[in-house]
Amino acid sequence: AGRKKLHTAPVGQVFRLRPFHVLVATGGGYAGYRKYEDYKLEQLEKRGIEVPVKLASEWEVALYKSVPTRLLSRAWGRLNQVELPTWLRKPVYSLYIWTFGVNMKEAAVEDLHHYRNLSEFFRRKLKPQARPVCGVHSVISPSDGKILNFGQVKNCEVEQVKGVTYSLESFLGPRVSTEELHFSQAPPGNSFQQQLVTKEGNELYHCVIYLAPGDYHCFHSPTDWTVSHRRHFPGSLMSVNPGVARWIKELFCHNERVVLTGDWKHGFFSLTAVGATNVGSIRIYFDQDLHTNSPSYSKGSYNDFSFISNNNKEGIPMRKGEHLGEFNLGSTIVLIFEAPKDFKFNLKAGQKIRFGEALGSL
Repeated sequence: AGRKKLHTAPVGQVFRLRPFHVLVATGGGYAGYRKYEDYKLEQLEKRGIEVPVKLASEWEVALYKSVPTRLLSRAWGRLNQVELPTWLRKPVYSLYIWTFGVNMKEAAVEDLHHYRNLSEFFRRKLKPQARPVCGVHSVISPSDGKILNFGQVKNCEVEQVKGVTYSLESFLGPRVSTEELHFSQAPPGNSFQQQLVTKEGNELYHCVIYLAPGDYHCFHSPTDWTVSHRRHFPGSLMSVNPGVARWIKELFCHNERVVLTGDWKHGFFSLTAVGATNVGSIRIYFDQDLHTNSPSYSKGSYNDFSFISNNNKEGIPMRKGEHLGEFNLGSTIVLIFEAPKDFKFNLKAGQKIRFGEALGSL
C-alpha cells in the first residue's frame, strides 16, 4: 500500500520523432555517405582513372540541403573564436597540420603558441617572400588552391568542373547599373554574356580555384582593377570540394557567395568568393558593411552595395597581389573577366597553384 506510483510517459511520446530531427539525421547520414563517395573518387583520380559525371537528382540535392549547414557553420565560427589554453595549442594545431598537410615554414609566425584560437591559426599570414607575385603575366592566382576549371564562357554557361555547368546570370545576378561601371553597356537584346563584354573582339573567360582546408586561407587581388560593386547572395553552405562540384549542378549558385564586380584595362572583371560548409564567414577587408551567414534569409535574395556611389564615384582601386579578403576555412574563388581573344591560360585542370603564380596573359 505504501508503494509509490512510477510515472512513465507513453511509449509513443518517448519515441516521437520530430520532422527536424528526421531531416538532420537523414541528411547528415547522406552527407557522410557523400564524403565516402568523394574519397573513392579522389582515389580513382589519383590513379589516373577518369570517372564519368553522375549528377545528383532533385531529391538528393534537397536531402543534402536539409542538413543545417548554416547553423553548423555559425557554431563552428564561435568555436573558432574560443581562446585555447597555451598548453593545448600545440597539440590541437599539430593535429590539424598533420591532417591537412599545412606548411608552417611559410607562416609569418611559426610558433604555434602564438595563435590564441583556431580562427587566428586559419587566418595566419605568410612570410613576404613565401609568395612572390608574378610581374610578367596580367592575371595571377588570387589564392592557393587547386584549379577545377578554366576557359572561355560559352552560351551563358560556366563549367564548375569538366562536364558540369552553371548559369552565368544565376551566378552573378542581374546586370549592374552602368552608372556604377566605368564602361558602356552593350545594346539591349543581347544575351547576358554579351552584355558583360564591353569591347569588340573580346571574349569572356573564367577560372575556378578550390581552396582545401590546409591551404592558405587569404585571397588577394588577381590583377590591377577597380571594384565598383558588391553583391552578396545568402544561400546554402554545401561542400564545394571537387567531388561535390562534380555531383551537384549549379552548386556555386546554391551556395552563399560574395560577388565583386568592376573593371580592368580590358573591360569587365569579377571575383566571387563562394562559401561552403564551415565557411559561412567571408570577409572582404575594405567592406565593413558585409555580414555573411546570417541566421535567416529569403531564398533567392541578394544585397547590393555600390562602391561608386558610396566612395566618391571612384570605386576601390586594387593592385595585383594586394590583400583582398579571407575565408575561415577552405572554399572556392571564381574569376569571370573580359579579355581579348588572344588571352591564354597557362594552366592544367586539377593542378595545384599558389597565390601569386600566373593564371594567364596576352
